[in-house]
Amino acid sequence: MSLILGRWDMMVGEGATAYPSWVEIKPDGGQFVGKVGSARPLKQVEIDGSSVTFSLPPQYESRKDDLIFRGEFVDGILSGTTTLEDGKESIWFARMAPELPHFSPKWGEPIELIQSDLTNWTERSPDWVSHWSIKDGMLDNAEAGSDLITVDAFMNFKLIAEYRYPPKSNSGIYLRGRYEFQILDDFEGQPNGVGNSSAIYGFIAPRVNTIHPPNEWNTAEITLLGRYVTVVLNGETVIDQQEIPGITGGALDSNEGAPGRLFVQGDHGPVTFRRLTLYPA
Repeated sequence: MSLILGRWDMMVGEGATAYPSWVEIKPDGGQFVGKVGSARPLKQVEIDGSSVTFSLPPQYESRKDDLIFRGEFVDGILSGTTTLEDGKESIWFARMAPELPHFSPKWGEPIELIQSDLTNWTERSPDWVSHWSIKDGMLDNAEAGSDLITVDAFMNFKLIAEYRYPPKSNSGIYLRGRYEFQILDDFEGQPNGVGNSSAIYGFIAPRVNTIHPPNEWNTAEITLLGRYVTVVLNGETVIDQQEIPGITGGALDSNEGAPGRLFVQGDHGPVTFRRLTLYPA
């Protein structure tokens, strides 16, 4: 069996413009996560000894041609070149993603992520306008702007989140800064899939949609142990100990074996959290 087959945590580009990515390579195809967006199938995979070439159509990229990655496996690392949206050639490299098995936890003391101010949080980018504040003891994002990231990093945990949002809004919680728990106004009529409320975006659809109407409070209990996630939304288990294959587009990094900082998504729309309590394993 080829050592190239499997899941790979990637970085594309170099310097300040580098971004995390992810790919799963199978004999008959695979899937890929880019800078933003969701997992999408590979169009073509060619493996020749220690060399690999894979391609896929654009999703949110501002281009019409296929993305093509060419790489070589050397000393446990897959690396090579690709062409970016601006037409320039760039490097990429990847390491095999860790397995991160499930385990039975013992929970530590709770950590309240919503405090009297935002000193335990940081803005994702100084170039984005932030609309986050502590308002009446709650963490509030008044309108679309910067994401907000915890100063501390966490590995395995249970997170209790109580949140609401206005009609047509969209947000999310990135677990370890890598896997998005979807927050979305889809109370009425939308099909249940990997982009819906309480999904792990792009990978795992909830069993049922138990979201409340806009402006009503929702309670989510999200347990992440290894790469296995359980979600209870408004009292009903909608995801039961399912494996998250890889990172979501927009992740902070692709270093899946390390603890990561949570972030709440602010760039899509308003959202208010009245509780974010984390129990570390």
